[in-house]
Amino acid sequence: MEIKPQLCQVQDALSILGGKWKPMILLFLMLEGTMRYRDLKQALPGITPKMLTSQLRELEQEELISRKVYPQVPPKVEYSITAYGMTLRPILDAMHAWSVEHMARKAARVAQG
Repeated sequence: MEIKPQLCQVQDALSILGGKWKPMILLFLMLEGTMRYRDLKQALPGITPKMLTSQLRELEQEELISRKVYPQVPPKVEYSITAYGMTLRPILDAMHAWSVEHMARKAARVAQG
């Protein structure tokens, strides 16, 4: 596939997936399965409740995750990756592999002096 910089959609993809937390949320849901809000909060130390709620809403709006509310007291809400969200798995795997390689490269440069 030929990519022309002026028509490149990478910016759109980065605006949907970008940030510190969205890839981690997606990976947890891909690997762990359905999770409740508090489980995601515990899995992501350092994320604020406001940020987690915001990131979950944005991912849900993009149809990458689904939210299921159970009508009970106290409220129970579960988040799951959608089939469409699972299409991101190869991309996230490739980004992870690249990052591991990049960090090793940086460490080697530092070790060389």
